[in-house]
Amino acid sequence: MTQIHSFAPIADVRASRLVLGSMPGKASLAAGRYYAHPHNRFWPFMEAVLGVPASLPYEERCAELERKGVAVWDVLKTCTRTSSLDSDIVEASIVANDFADFLQAHPHIQTIYFNGAKAETVFRRHVLPTLSASQARIPRIRLPSTSPANASIPLHTRLAAWQQVGGGS
Repeated sequence: MTQIHSFAPIADVRASRLVLGSMPGKASLAAGRYYAHPHNRFWPFMEAVLGVPASLPYEERCAELERKGVAVWDVLKTCTRTSSLDSDIVEASIVANDFADFLQAHPHIQTIYFNGAKAETVFRRHVLPTLSASQARIPRIRLPSTSPANASIPLHTRLAAWQQVGGGS
């Protein structure tokens, strides 16, 4: 089992929307970039929803997200996992990122979107109890995972759900 660590957030102080994954997969960890697996749909969805071209260099895609008011981070700061699957995360190893400080530093966040069920579950269990009352009232929406492992939900259904992230750009 390997102890893994997440990345710093992609976030501008003016961000109004926060998209949270659970923990980067092996391809992303190796590349040092969010959603680096070639079959992950995150960047194609950001192109369809926000007009951020998936073909741009990574740094430019991140800057475009920031410009459009979308922040990206992971719920987990560190954990132990044997594969890229969320189901392989060892629950006892979970350490969440500091969202109380993050949300205080990003006061314009109006909605938190979860990229899949694991991100939402871990947030509810490990983060929600640490938030102030006003931070805990920020609306939260679970979206279907963009992971290639989430093949049971048709692509068009997942993309339709992700259109919500575009509301405020």
